Amino acid sequence: MTHRREIRETVLQALYAEELSRDSWEHILKVIIKPGLKSEKDALKFAENLFLRTLNHQEEIDEIIQKHIKNWKIERLTTIDKLILRIALCEFLYFEQIPTKVTINEALEIAKKYSTSKSSNFVNGILDAALEELREADRINKKGRGLIESSIN
Repeated sequence: MTHRREIRETVLQALYAEELSRDSWEHILKVIIKPGLKSEKDALKFAENLFLRTLNHQEEIDEIIQKHIKNWKIERLTTIDKLILRIALCEFLYFEQIPTKVTINEALEIAKKYSTSKSSNFVNGILDAALEELREADRINKKGRGLIESSIN
């Protein structure tokens, strides 16, 4: 059984291939996502959804990133960091069953594995700030068991 982190890593690879090659999303699905996950329907479905939603909402997600990278342009970010942020923000906004804490933890672990030594701190800072903004705007809509993240006093 493929773990969600492995699926996210495959999606990162697919987004990286798309970013650099500008091949069609159909081609990327066919050569990167499907070969490793074809025997696992649920894993394949999650990977395809995450890949396509991240691509489909890229402009909106990039606007959120841009708001939180003070004195920088999104084009100056390392490609891997930018893609990790896109995936995490996509999960925040469009995957109701995934707790935000899980998304942040996964993003940090992937940043540690695939990016620079300072990337996990950078990614954490951007995601924390973006999450706060999205919560204030009432754009985080999580449902399901264990997804209530606020304590009751």
